[in-house]
Amino acid sequence: MQLSNAHLKTIEQRLLWLSHWMIHNANHIRPKADGIKVGGHQASSASMVSILTALYFQALKPEDRVAVKPHASPVFHAIQYLMGRQSREKMEAFRGFGGVQSYPSRTKDVDDVDFSTGSVGLGVAITSFASLIQDYVHAKAWGSDAPMGRMVALVGDAELDEGNVYECLQEGWKNDLRNTWWIIDYNRQSLDGIVREGLFGRVEKIFDAFGWDVVRVKYGALQRAAFEEPGGEHLRAWIDGCSNQEYAALTYMGGAVWRKRLMDDLGDQGDVSALIDRRSDAELAALMENLGGNCVATMAETFASIDHDRPTCFLAYTIKGWGTPIAGHKDNHGGLMTKAQMAEWQKHMGVPEGQEWEPFAAVKDVDALKAFLADVPFFQSGPRRYSDAHIPVPAVPAPDDREISTQAAFGKILDALAKGDSDLAARIVTTSPDVTGTTSLGPWVNRRKLFARAEQSDAFISHRIPSTAKWEFAPEGQHIELGIAEMNLFLLLGAAGLSHSLFGKRLIPVGTVYDPFVNRGLDALTYACYQDARFLIVGTPSGVTLAPEGGAHQSIGTPLVGMSQDGLAAFEPAFADELAVILEWAFDYLQRDGEGDPDERTWLRDETGGSVYLRLTTNPIEQPGKRADDAFRQGAIDGAYWLRKPGPNAEVVIAYQGAVAPEAIRAAGHLADSRRDIGVLAVTSADRLNAGWTAAQRARARELSGAEAHVERLMGGLPAHCRIVTVIDGHPATLSWLGGVAGHRTIPLGVEHFGQTGTIGDLYAHYGIDAKAIVETVEGLTAGRPAGRVPRGVPDQV
Repeated sequence: MQLSNAHLKTIEQRLLWLSHWMIHNANHIRPKADGIKVGGHQASSASMVSILTALYFQALKPEDRVAVKPHASPVFHAIQYLMGRQSREKMEAFRGFGGVQSYPSRTKDVDDVDFSTGSVGLGVAITSFASLIQDYVHAKAWGSDAPMGRMVALVGDAELDEGNVYECLQEGWKNDLRNTWWIIDYNRQSLDGIVREGLFGRVEKIFDAFGWDVVRVKYGALQRAAFEEPGGEHLRAWIDGCSNQEYAALTYMGGAVWRKRLMDDLGDQGDVSALIDRRSDAELAALMENLGGNCVATMAETFASIDHDRPTCFLAYTIKGWGTPIAGHKDNHGGLMTKAQMAEWQKHMGVPEGQEWEPFAAVKDVDALKAFLADVPFFQSGPRRYSDAHIPVPAVPAPDDREISTQAAFGKILDALAKGDSDLAARIVTTSPDVTGTTSLGPWVNRRKLFARAEQSDAFISHRIPSTAKWEFAPEGQHIELGIAEMNLFLLLGAAGLSHSLFGKRLIPVGTVYDPFVNRGLDALTYACYQDARFLIVGTPSGVTLAPEGGAHQSIGTPLVGMSQDGLAAFEPAFADELAVILEWAFDYLQRDGEGDPDERTWLRDETGGSVYLRLTTNPIEQPGKRADDAFRQGAIDGAYWLRKPGPNAEVVIAYQGAVAPEAIRAAGHLADSRRDIGVLAVTSADRLNAGWTAAQRARARELSGAEAHVERLMGGLPAHCRIVTVIDGHPATLSWLGGVAGHRTIPLGVEHFGQTGTIGDLYAHYGIDAKAIVETVEGLTAGRPAGRVPRGVPDQV
């Protein structure tokens, strides 16, 4: 054990040096193209280095998964570099173009990153949902052979200010969380100052309340040994009573100041004075800075003592900047060692000049260390990115109702899948933040049950009480029940959408949420997409079409969210057959993992795949009848098709997206007698139309002169004098760009202000998106009057 601890100590010092040198090189040596500080969080890396060393080089198994504290990214990259899994070239380019990332990234780093981190708190919370997904996969016959490991989060103590951490604690308690470790770097310093006194007590109570074991790691091996000496109990009491700020300040000032302060406070006691006098200033400083989280032997011993699968929180006391000249200073979060400090510290670390990047510089017995590294369990299996076979997608027929809403059609399509026995249906996992029934998932859940590791009966069924919901929990269940927090929804979808990579078993995650509350979980949605998680998110009901609910439940900006979110293809179908075509395509798109070369037909990177967002509504509308032609099907996927193709002399095109389809169709019918060449463009995805257009423009800028987007072909035949009126139950900017494709004057209609209560007709008229408003806009255009009209009761803002 002592030999192992000696190797761990050597590794710890190597990682401390390499991580700090990488940051120093980026800020003080590498040529700068501008005057902006590169940064890199030396102090935050130092406080974690002992914890990371004990974790990666002793505690972890290959099947374990880790979310590294964002500001400890340099230590993580140093680990990979030491193990020969990261290049010096990328280390030298830290925070530069093509270099290792500021924060660990699954998609942008070449090292073996399990969970991207960076958006504070989210990397912590996703580990609990990954553990839940691991249990879900293992409960299924097709997933019982998947690897089973611990989900580990390395947590900065300031991250505990983030609300999503506590939201996920509650969800974990409800779902019998296990195999999860959270290791808190309790350095008691944040960006703006010192963490409040007594936080540890609150942390312990919170975790205990949610069924976690809490392991406080406060004292290192040196301190524990000192406590056993005569007078040691007084030293321990002094350490326990010292405030966070005072401890940090004394650490920064060093051994001589430690000695004076301890002698002033404790020196009149003979045993304590002797304890202090037996140590030099340097030894005394090392003793006082030897908190549990900065003692690699203590951390290794603590991790090894856990022999159960209960969720465990390690509260590891550390010193920010430990082992460096800036240790303890309250400004060290974003601070850097100066060139002079680094030169002096380099001598202290024993690294010869010219060997700064040498992985084994200053190591006395390189062969012995290399032999130890070769046997470290975590690195035995190489990179731990798994994959799973593509699941065939069966035909997805549309419901044949004469009138139906897209939300109801979605429910019927899922129910039809639930009735079947396809491989795809077996891999679908649904979830919703307490709106399962009201987002049309009820029939699916009744047939496929809710997931729990142990069966739970529905008391209403047992007592024969009539209910449309049959909430039966069972290991074979395919719906995961969530509370109302939307952040948890997107974190769960993110974890489930990585199942093929984390556990080697593909899932098709489907989440539903009230569309207005997509924005509640927007940070977690972005985080999930940044990791390249694959899922389907259904926002329903949407827009002011949810008329009686009022403004708080009516979404305006979500179409723009769908357009702007990378990794997410956004659709807003109006008709059930469009939805069926899009879903069939989406189930395949979620599974794609190609090289991302643009498809010359659309100039979209469809081979890369991604997640999909559907914006649906509750308003039943008349369906257009059966359509099976290729132009319709492909147009619905590519983003638009001509519902009414314009004639050669078209004066006006009405372009709509989503629930306002009947208004656009009625307006076109009213105008058809006087304008026979009028066109109606059915937009199913402004997102994909716009993305294809901008991609084609970039291709032409690279001298690919033949690049032509789908929307350019649609608009290419319109005469120059044609006007475009766009209409959407959402922000008008969603479609306002259409005129820029071929230079046509465009008048966008939509919703820019908080909603009202009323009927759909009332609100459509109020916001000027009904058939009458569309007609008036067109007639105003052709008569030369100012285009459009101000919606009733809404100020004309310029």
